[in-house]
Amino acid sequence: MADYALRPFRSEDLPALVKHANDPTVAANLTDTFPHPYNESDGRAFLAEAIKPVPLRRCIEMGGECIGAIGLHPKTDLWRRNLELGYWLGREHRGKGIMTAAIRQMVRIGFATFPDVTRIYASPFGSNIASQRALEKAGFTLEAKLHGTLVKNGKVEDEWIYAVRR
Repeated sequence: MADYALRPFRSEDLPALVKHANDPTVAANLTDTFPHPYNESDGRAFLAEAIKPVPLRRCIEMGGECIGAIGLHPKTDLWRRNLELGYWLGREHRGKGIMTAAIRQMVRIGFATFPDVTRIYASPFGSNIASQRALEKAGFTLEAKLHGTLVKNGKVEDEWIYAVRR
């Protein structure tokens, strides 16, 4: 596996963030709130939010460059003991074990940072095999398959729910 680091985002990450996030394969597997094309304005807006302590977002850095993002989003109300995990990685860095390692590290950070949280979950599309495998390798268990619940770019998708418990 390639060497990587998780660290807080910095304003200097903007050029690399835009470079990697402006790939249609990144937006294709995220919610519609993640724009494509992804431009400097989108990157500045993200960085302004990413420096806040909650949700807990980290830059995935390799060779001094921001190559992706990973974050934990606390839930409220009935779901207050849960964190939702979200992540993406630049295309040329996929398939090297980086995301699996980053997920494992974020789980440790999440449980250490949020002592009342008992569950961290992620919900990849049923068609996103790479994300499912990264979660499984990081110790997540498939809890549910919700058929036809999502619509992305006009295509109906299944939602698979993976979780890890404290």
